[in-house]
Amino acid sequence: MRLVFAGTPEVAVPALDALIASGRHEVAAVVTRPDAPAGRGRRLVASPVAQRAEEADIEVLKPHRPRDEDFLARLREIAPDCCPVVAYGALLPRVALDVPAHGWVNLHFSLLPAWRGAAPVQHSIMAGDEITGASTFLIEEGLDSGPVYGTVTEEIRSTDTSGDLLTRLAFAGAGLLAATMDGIEDGALKAVPQPADGITLAPKITVDDARIDWAAPALRVDRVVRGCTPAPGAWTTFRGERLKLIHVAPVPDRTELAPGALEVGKNNVYAGTGSYAVELLWVQAQGKKPMKAADWARGVRISSGESLGTEGAV
Repeated sequence: MRLVFAGTPEVAVPALDALIASGRHEVAAVVTRPDAPAGRGRRLVASPVAQRAEEADIEVLKPHRPRDEDFLARLREIAPDCCPVVAYGALLPRVALDVPAHGWVNLHFSLLPAWRGAAPVQHSIMAGDEITGASTFLIEEGLDSGPVYGTVTEEIRSTDTSGDLLTRLAFAGAGLLAATMDGIEDGALKAVPQPADGITLAPKITVDDARIDWAAPALRVDRVVRGCTPAPGAWTTFRGERLKLIHVAPVPDRTELAPGALEVGKNNVYAGTGSYAVELLWVQAQGKKPMKAADWARGVRISSGESLGTEGAV
């Protein structure tokens, strides 16, 4: 088939690579978000998908809005049979959805209808799911509600961050998306409507969502830290300033600490929760680089009775 691939971040690159490498389909163009400011100099930088497409000498389209007439006219000229999508980052209007004969097929990082929305991987970890996966589905105007072509499953490991899990799903999902394109071309795949039961929503994780509630159980604290790593980053406060939590570990045999209370040993830092303690392993103080929690504690000289999360962030 003649394809126009839509995607923006690094997580979409494996799928683009898989389609380029398949040898069966022609990636005629790529649609991605416009260049965005990045780095200390805030210079405009092309998206990872745009950079990969340029390396492969594939035409890159960067509409400010997918309903822009110039973009729609070029899309019609290219006349794709299908438009595979991975984390494009903009809503597609009906006028664009109608262009390819086989529609726009999205690779979504959950087992639909679970975790429809912008942050399925983060929510699956934060909810304590043991299994997740990826789904390919035909895009409709509803939120991730279209009929499903295929799925792959992936175990959520006890130490997985959302970054770890998303990396694995990006590669597993790339193969799924390529196989879905093959099946659509062969006529062997038919999209199956999603069940009405089991729908859960996964809206974007906000900075407020990523704030640690020390009254919550230790397992919940651990899941929030892992689910919010690397972005937006779990955090708490210490002496009125934000402290980012990068890695913690539940310690079931430490039950004596009150929620948020700190205990510092020679090489360990513990914080109380609503159940048992967690050990702080890696943290990042405001304006500092990530460091081992024990090094941070020695630097700030924590006093007896000090706690996390008892003051508002500056």
